[in-house]
Amino acid sequence: MDIRTAWRATRQWVPFAARTIAYGTISLTLGPLTRERSASLWAMRRWCQTSARALDIEIHASGTEAVGSPPFVYCSNHQSVLDILVLGAVLPCDYKWAAKRSLMKIPFLGWHLQLAGHVPVDRRSGSRSAAEVIGRFEQTLKVGKPLLVFPEGTRSEDGIIRPFKNGGFYAAVRANVPIVPVALEGTHRLMKKGDFDTGDGTMRKVRVRVGAPIFPRKEGRESQRVTDLRDRTFAAVRDLHRSIGGTVPATPPPSIERPSEARA
Repeated sequence: MDIRTAWRATRQWVPFAARTIAYGTISLTLGPLTRERSASLWAMRRWCQTSARALDIEIHASGTEAVGSPPFVYCSNHQSVLDILVLGAVLPCDYKWAAKRSLMKIPFLGWHLQLAGHVPVDRRSGSRSAAEVIGRFEQTLKVGKPLLVFPEGTRSEDGIIRPFKNGGFYAAVRANVPIVPVALEGTHRLMKKGDFDTGDGTMRKVRVRVGAPIFPRKEGRESQRVTDLRDRTFAAVRDLHRSIGGTVPATPPPSIERPSEARA
């Protein structure tokens, strides 16, 4: 890392850490004292909005005004570690994020995630781990909260949407709630894997578009309904992504993942 990159990284991430501590403290101290932990929601949204601006990210969002009442599952493509800042700044409702369990250990950020009821996800493989994750998703939906998942399971380094995993769709089918498709475009150019900062300080545009809800079918075996819902959601996110300038896959996703391999 050269001196210029080190300076940019310091200029960006030292204030970011300070904001995380400040808003995390508000969430931790006032959240338990407010109805539905509304102070924690406010702190999270302000942290996302102010951090995005400070990192020179200009967010253009559309379709958010049509989001209905929860519960539902937001399903978004995933391009960067910055995605949660971008989506947290614009998506309505007090959604719960399917977050890697390791993030729960980070001071202030992780403490907020635990307090606010976000869903820890283990990246272990196997049917037992998958069933535990799906169970946590179902419980979130059954208490009336929306859920946010990145069904690709990992970030796309080139911005092209990867095949979706089944975990969030099993939860939606079992809880009988709709999927709300979300596409974002631009964050993969701001901070790729291994980068130390988000660039030279020029404001960069990131676009987010939210689509119409997609309801699970009521007939057929559960595995068929999950596959159907997943494939319709993939098509919706792909079309939304194309509409905001994204590059879409040349071919459809593979037809499948066995139920025992379902993961978020």
